[in-house]
Amino acid sequence: MQPSEAYPNAPARPLAGGQPISAAVADQAVEWLTLLMSGATSSQEQLAWQAWRAANSEHERAWRHIEAMTGQLKALPAKSAYQALSPYARQQSHVSRRTLLRSLFWGGLLAGSGLLASRTSTWQEQLAEHRTGTGEQRSVTLSDGTRVTLNTATALDLQFDANTRLLHLLAGEIMVITATAQGIQPVEPRPLEVQTTQGRIRALGTRFSVRQDGGHTQVAVQESAVQIRPTRSDRVQVLLAGQRTGFSRTHIDPLRPLNEADLAWTRGQIIADDLPLGEFIAELDRYRPGVLRCDPQVAGLRLSGVFPVHDSERILATLPSVLPVQIRTRSRYWVLIEQVG
Repeated sequence: MQPSEAYPNAPARPLAGGQPISAAVADQAVEWLTLLMSGATSSQEQLAWQAWRAANSEHERAWRHIEAMTGQLKALPAKSAYQALSPYARQQSHVSRRTLLRSLFWGGLLAGSGLLASRTSTWQEQLAEHRTGTGEQRSVTLSDGTRVTLNTATALDLQFDANTRLLHLLAGEIMVITATAQGIQPVEPRPLEVQTTQGRIRALGTRFSVRQDGGHTQVAVQESAVQIRPTRSDRVQVLLAGQRTGFSRTHIDPLRPLNEADLAWTRGQIIADDLPLGEFIAELDRYRPGVLRCDPQVAGLRLSGVFPVHDSERILATLPSVLPVQIRTRSRYWVLIEQVG
């Protein structure tokens, strides 16, 4: 399979990872995605796709942009996401699947669907100083010695100046280990804070995690303490080691004890302790591009175990051996867990 040349009316110089790419490369990426989603890719075509990605850094940036955009479709209603990603989209609409995927790449589908609150927030995430794609995790060491681990689909901006050390979490989840907590330098006079849409978390010489989840921020503290202040509230809450909570712009949830599952992602794991299958699949979905759904009829089944987040295909293949479910796969990008029969 050879990707076609650029469509004649394609816009010029889209952005991926904050850098421009050519319209031709953008359309080549869409051609590859169209083929891979067909569910009928040969081993030779898989090797050709990998070779295309490796041949040029612009190709790889374009593909990572495709994966980031398909990851955003998780928040769409199932029917809308299906029409965008399913190999059978041609049967649902007069618009071809390739055209839908091109719209996805250029941002039109996402903006038109109402999935994104605004183009501004989307571009902030795309242009963030530190980003991870769907399923990716990595760590960075900041100029003050603070170590930050970014979980899947995370975007983080920094504001460091003479008076401020601010981590602006635009999306996703981070683990923060301050330099003081690592014992590698004296106490820094500037406060270290994490800003989310819902409020601000101030580190008090600590190791802690922060996750933006819909309209909520979740915080878990391993060492020392943090101070939480919602955006639209005068309340300040100190969270001590071994505690966790969530908060909105106006409200702080009751404090709860930290458990092993809360920080399992930092070890590349999902820990399920008698967890409803629907909740488990929602968590696993964060680490896979495309759409992963659990039928409501089986969402209440309970599951226990320790699962590696970087091997979701193996996890899905194992589920029918431990629960009365079956896996319906239309393509790698559309998977449904449903009742047997």
